[in-house]
Amino acid sequence: MTFFKKLEEAWTARGTALCVGLDPRLEPGAAVLSLYDRAMRLVEATAPWAACFKPNSAFYEAHGSAGMAALERLVKEASAYAPVLLDAKRCDIGPTAEGYAQACFGSLGAQAVTLSPYMGRDAVDPFLAWPDACVFLLARTSNPRAGVFQDLDAGGVPLYARVAAECASWSERVGLVAAGNDPVGLAAVRKAAPGAWLLAPGIGAQGGDIASAWAAGARADGMGLIPVAARSVADAPDPAAAARALVEDMQRAAGAVAVKPARAVTGRGMDLESALRLRIMKGLVETGCFKTGSFTLKSGKVSPFYVDLRRVIADPVLLDAVASAYASTVRGLHFDRIAGIPAAALPLATAVSLKTGIPMIWPRMPAKDHGTGVRVEGAFKAGEKVLLLDDLITTGASKLEALAILRAEGLAVEHLSVLIERGRQGRRDMEAEGVALHPFFHVRELFALCRELGVIDEEQRLSMEAWADAE
Repeated sequence: MTFFKKLEEAWTARGTALCVGLDPRLEPGAAVLSLYDRAMRLVEATAPWAACFKPNSAFYEAHGSAGMAALERLVKEASAYAPVLLDAKRCDIGPTAEGYAQACFGSLGAQAVTLSPYMGRDAVDPFLAWPDACVFLLARTSNPRAGVFQDLDAGGVPLYARVAAECASWSERVGLVAAGNDPVGLAAVRKAAPGAWLLAPGIGAQGGDIASAWAAGARADGMGLIPVAARSVADAPDPAAAARALVEDMQRAAGAVAVKPARAVTGRGMDLESALRLRIMKGLVETGCFKTGSFTLKSGKVSPFYVDLRRVIADPVLLDAVASAYASTVRGLHFDRIAGIPAAALPLATAVSLKTGIPMIWPRMPAKDHGTGVRVEGAFKAGEKVLLLDDLITTGASKLEALAILRAEGLAVEHLSVLIERGRQGRRDMEAEGVALHPFFHVRELFALCRELGVIDEEQRLSMEAWADAE
């Protein structure tokens, strides 16, 4: 998956396109190892709100081999939270450029890198030779005297706009750097490159604000802008709160320009959430999670279909997509913990926890009669808000049991996320307990897809819908 696809996923699942800069500065006498420690603390604090991280290699290279070792470790471990963009601004050709590309993508393991386009496409192709890697080429930068070159007239347009148009034509994996504190320049770059991703430094400490940057630089589909915040987050008393505030500003800005998060249009005219839904439903069929036939349920009823989401773990790619789906169902809501209902939902809740950075707990059902006898596994505090998560819902039986256990521990549970809703009783059961249900899709949508794919015929589809409606 390319860096840009991961950004789309972050916007779809979590409503964020924030790039957090990882540029630690050491105090005199401080150990070089603290480079990694400082940066990694920032990663862990801001992970729920970051779409990507951007370490500037200069702050690590300055400390020799120990600094580079810290950078290599940081890139590897930060990538477990979000993709990493290496800010290196390299520019050379031939074997030298190939060596730089190997260093950035091979040795360090970054997923994207900033480059200078001054030597033309010859300096960029060695980086694009790496299949999933993306590059950001300098167009309009945020330093005060950038205009000496960038504002030169180039046939009626400033040179930076000409550079932006040319570079964007080289590949779909080429993005551009356009100063977030220069709305006029940002708008000019967007006009020159309507479909490109724009990395927008200069937010916060350098005077830029997200609302102005978003209005000037967002694509027609509402995506395509990556605001960069470094010192404004790293130097804040509470970096997590600072990152969260920026993301909330971003979401408000997106709304102000009539854009709905997670509704960016794909090349086939399908919004990203619909594309994700289609990918997951196909995956459920292909992995055998959805079956047709005659199945006796726990209730004793005989169903013409069966859904078993335990098999999702057999396909890591599908599991990752499912985690994004769960995250998208509750985007905009705040939770302190995710509580998976045993047993089918435990791996799903784990995947969602890894995807969102929100810690996980789970209620023991039934309670164990040995050891500590705890009812809820994991760390939590009374009064915290908990998202209850299960694979699907038909009735509320198991959910009500889990709900009682969690509430008995003083936890606030007002929302339930499921991948699939089947029938109507489950929603009624949840509403009676003051719990809002957030399904990713209804099982009827799965029937319609199976009909389209030829997995079932029209008679089977109608039979399954009637059966589901009666539940």
